Amino acid sequence: MHHHAPNPRHPRPDGPLRTALWLAEVGLPVLPLREGKRPVGNCPDCTRSACGDRPTMKSAGPCVCARPCHGWAAATTDPTVLTSPAWARPWAQAAAVAYHPGGAGLTVVDLDDAVAIAWARQSLPVTKMVVTTRGEHWIYRGAMQSANAVRPGVDIKSVMQYVRWIDPGTGTMQPLPDVVRALVVKEPVPVPVRNPAVVPRVPASGAAGPCPHRTPAFLERGIAMAVQSITGAPSGVHATVFRMFLAVLSAHGRCGCLTDGHVARLFAAAQARGESPRHCTDAWANAVTALGL
Repeated sequence: MHHHAPNPRHPRPDGPLRTALWLAEVGLPVLPLREGKRPVGNCPDCTRSACGDRPTMKSAGPCVCARPCHGWAAATTDPTVLTSPAWARPWAQAAAVAYHPGGAGLTVVDLDDAVAIAWARQSLPVTKMVVTTRGEHWIYRGAMQSANAVRPGVDIKSVMQYVRWIDPGTGTMQPLPDVVRALVVKEPVPVPVRNPAVVPRVPASGAAGPCPHRTPAFLERGIAMAVQSITGAPSGVHATVFRMFLAVLSAHGRCGCLTDGHVARLFAAAQARGESPRHCTDAWANAVTALGL
């Protein structure tokens, strides 16, 4: 499904629920926000942040609702859910609307002050821009792991995050650039001893031959799926990281197609879930050893 940014010429509905229904029509998963930009609990257990306002997934936070109740995990484009009796009270209490950018395949670079904006204008491709109370939101097409304070005044909001809706913004949305993906790496990614970028090609036949991948998209899908699995793992992050490293190396480690950029994306996803650079390096080395690379 292709998600489109709201049309600035489309009349903006009045009221949080009407705005939410309009945004859902154009593919943005939405949720209600109360004062202070905090999500409104959709059940009694989550009223007034009793559950801690954490994403509602299995083992993702203190909320133990039977299904997603509020926050980014409850964001939806389904009008029957948005207008259901369970959501009536939250919308009545809502002061604003938020959306889950990662759920729409988007990434928001949240620039919190003039210094951050000046940096973005020098360092990032110009894209769709929304003026906020203190700064700007730069919106790119493409999802990634979220991270706060990647540099002074700059947050990355995409997967497992929500962003307050303000207005459609101006400009033309551009593809998510690598320079933004690289911002989530808090420190230089260690280069494993057996880096897949320098692993020689070892076709099954034992003879030199072309890369077996049908198209570059095959490799890209593999990396994207591994990143998504790590980012969305509800529990057992250590095991998931190793399993995804193993899967990527098993499929792509012998043909020489993997690059430092691919490894950096996998490491960044793992670090965004709390894994240390050392653990990433160890997990990668163990996967290399397990496969005999």
